[in-house]
Amino acid sequence: MDVNLDLVKLRTLVGVRATGSMTAAAVALGYTTGAVSQQMAALQRSVKAELFMQVGRRVQLTDAGQLLADHAVGLLALARQTEQALAALPGRPQGRVLVGVFGTATAMLLPPALARARERYPGIHLQSVEVDVDDATSAVAAGRVDLAFGVDYPQAPIPRASDVALLVLATERFSIATPAGSAAPQGPCSLSDLVDRSWILPPEHTSYGRAIRMACRRAEFEPRVDHTVTDTASTLSLVAAGLGIAPVTDLMLALRREDLATVPLTERLERTLVLAHRREPAPQPGVLAVIDAIRHSLAAGRPG
Repeated sequence: MDVNLDLVKLRTLVGVRATGSMTAAAVALGYTTGAVSQQMAALQRSVKAELFMQVGRRVQLTDAGQLLADHAVGLLALARQTEQALAALPGRPQGRVLVGVFGTATAMLLPPALARARERYPGIHLQSVEVDVDDATSAVAAGRVDLAFGVDYPQAPIPRASDVALLVLATERFSIATPAGSAAPQGPCSLSDLVDRSWILPPEHTSYGRAIRMACRRAEFEPRVDHTVTDTASTLSLVAAGLGIAPVTDLMLALRREDLATVPLTERLERTLVLAHRREPAPQPGVLAVIDAIRHSLAAGRPG
């Protein structure tokens, strides 16, 4: 059977499997939903097999779709490796490097890294795409991105994969953000001192939300969550408006400090910023150059 396996369509197929819907895949890949639908229809015609079935509001891959997606992951990784190896043959690193980012990383970590990469490695075309912070490892393992910023918590570790390495960038300690001028505890306090306060937290199914709730449970209370918010900037705005308290780190506070006060915690509640990259096959020169730019931009004391 003559099958035309277009790498763009295969990348989209992997994205649909990872997100569970064509709409979500379109957002992650920067396409319209219509474009994703057209690509998948064309891919089905090419392989002469049904690749999808509708399950409620989600799209589930058929056995043929799963088989093709499994092979697509390897083909995409090989194509990316080949592209970067060829681009890096003469002289300095060259080629395209795709970085997965989440909201805070986009605002505070990526800009200085972009500036350094542009200055030191002009042959590299650095691109970014938003990836859910909890999906950093899987996005790299699936070949959707070359690198991805992630966050690791002792209480809720980031998923590991045998072929993905996690490079530690920085460790941050949490404090508690309160509205400026509020009757907040003076000096360091324990989580147990905040049992009666209204909290603003991300959903419990997220690693961040789970880590904070587990810390509170060790302090023998369940936080009263009045506002469930994922976006950090929105969380800080709600705190500033007097609608609750929230855990924060210095990186988070770089997004907003006005109308906020912080209270240190006696408990050592931390998170570790990591950069996920493939272990096998080994990173190509372009990827290594971007890793170098990210590490040095942080070491130079820029935001993050």
